This record gives sequence, C-alpha cells and structure tokens, in this order.
Amino acid sequence: MAHIDISKIIKQRRKVLGITQEELADMADVGLRTLKSIEKGKGNPTVDTIAKLADILGMELKLLIKSMPNDQ
Repeated sequence: MAHIDISKIIKQRRKVLGITQEELADMADVGLRTLKSIEKGKGNPTVDTIAKLADILGMELKLLIKSMPNDQ
C-alpha cells in the first residue's frame, strides 16, 4: 500500500481553491494552530479533523482496512 502524505494534499487543495489557512480553519471548525500543524506534517490529527477538512475542500475520506494474511 502506498503512503499518502495527507498534509501535502490538504495544503495543495486549499491553495488550488484559493482559501487561506484562516478561512479553512474557520469553515471546518478546526483550530488554526491545528491546521498549520497538519499542513507542516506535524501533530497527530484525528480522523474527525481530517474528515472535516476534506469535506470543506470537496474531497472524500475513505478508510480501507487491510485484511490479514491469516484472515479467511
């Protein structure tokens, strides 16, 4: 499975839409410090926080659970 850098995706999408960090944080009801930390690839955001940001940015968050080799 490929590693996805969600911080880069969020920052890139925000810039494409012409939204400032302050605007996105406000629209997603996320702290500005939290958003800045996420965009820098730091911190440990919750799935709920990422889902809020993705929703505002017009993206969909999907969670796939990988099966284990011993699962039948």
